[in-house]
Amino acid sequence: MAPKPPTDDELDTLIRARLALLGIDIDQLPPGTAADRETGAPGRETALASLRSFLRTTVLPLAAYRFAPDPALAQQTAPPLLYPSITHAWTSR
Repeated sequence: MAPKPPTDDELDTLIRARLALLGIDIDQLPPGTAADRETGAPGRETALASLRSFLRTTVLPLAAYRFAPDPALAQQTAPPLLYPSITHAWTSR
């Protein structure tokens, strides 16, 4: 059985939590869909709708991407090391 896609409320909770971790309070935006005339800030619902759309169309396809079984690409699945010489000395590889 395939997993069901998240609802708008579930995505809103995720978005608010992630933004809160970054110190961003989305409730500072003007309520509704109309932009603020003085600052040009988007309405809260418009911003949430845009972020929901981004999550649905961009994050899932990126998360589903897998490297081909080509050995030349297999080395790229691990992130590059900051100090490879130290790691080499510690692991003897």
